[in-house]
Amino acid sequence: MSTEFDRSDNLHRPPLGQTREGGTAPLIVTPTFVSRVDDTARGERPQDAGASKSRHGHEVHLPNWRPHALALEGDPNLAFEHWDEYWRKVHGPKFAWDEPGSSSALVLRYDQVHRIASGPSSIFPPPYRAMVDEAGRLPSDPHKRVPPLRRPRWDGFAYIAYADQDDIQRTLGQDKFAERIVADEQTAFRMVTREITRELILIPSERHRDPVSLVKIHMRAPALSREEFQRRLLREHAPLVMANAATREFVRRYAQLHNIGSTQHDPEGGKIDAVSVLSFASLNDVEDYLVSADHAAIEASENALQGEGSEWWTALNYSVINRILPERATDLS
Repeated sequence: MSTEFDRSDNLHRPPLGQTREGGTAPLIVTPTFVSRVDDTARGERPQDAGASKSRHGHEVHLPNWRPHALALEGDPNLAFEHWDEYWRKVHGPKFAWDEPGSSSALVLRYDQVHRIASGPSSIFPPPYRAMVDEAGRLPSDPHKRVPPLRRPRWDGFAYIAYADQDDIQRTLGQDKFAERIVADEQTAFRMVTREITRELILIPSERHRDPVSLVKIHMRAPALSREEFQRRLLREHAPLVMANAATREFVRRYAQLHNIGSTQHDPEGGKIDAVSVLSFASLNDVEDYLVSADHAAIEASENALQGEGSEWWTALNYSVINRILPERATDLS
């Protein structure tokens, strides 16, 4: 007889879930970037057809006019908190739950990576400076000086790994995923990407619970082909990152995800040439890494390769499924 505990997602990860040692061949990852359902005008943030469902199951075409109709949360003041909670506590267990006739066994790892507004980003990088005048005094009229919020394009991504590309369709083609998980995505997300990447692990994690991720979305410079960009990111840029003293001090995991296609028509995800994910023990470690003396060389190397549309931000990492422990560095020979 099933119990509520039998249906919980912690059975799919350590210490309760069964694991096996990782190999050195690249895994296939679908880094599904997501933007949350909210009342932003469509002209400010794109919206997938059929997404942003109402309580009656219909797309809310103009969420800025009808936020009260959104199924996830009708109060714009609560929308972010409700979405953040829903993705982790409701959607994650739904994905992991093997309903009768379905199996998530081919999913080797599924991490939810939730962007943190207070963490470092390419829009608002550290160091953060006090707002002072020429005499070093703080302003007496802060209400007039609140900096405008500039939001990154994405609110997070689902980091889902498989052994090979065929396993994606074997999993997502099941009725549970094709019908009920997609329906849940359309309730919680405004837009999702569908790219397929090859995962190259340069610094493997010693444990499966690295709590903070620095996510870098790379779009290549116009002069570079995707193949040349990915080659240089791996063969020239990665050694620079690895040789950095601050990397050795702060970075717990470093992986590059190289775009090799998509599961369906994906105009937004198709623009992404690669993703770098670096893991840390804390947000302060990310900040200290970014302001370290040698990081300027890393930033210059990235800027020489990438172009408009690239962004980076910091996120909390939640492990929903993990069948690999420990993981190994990818064999790049």
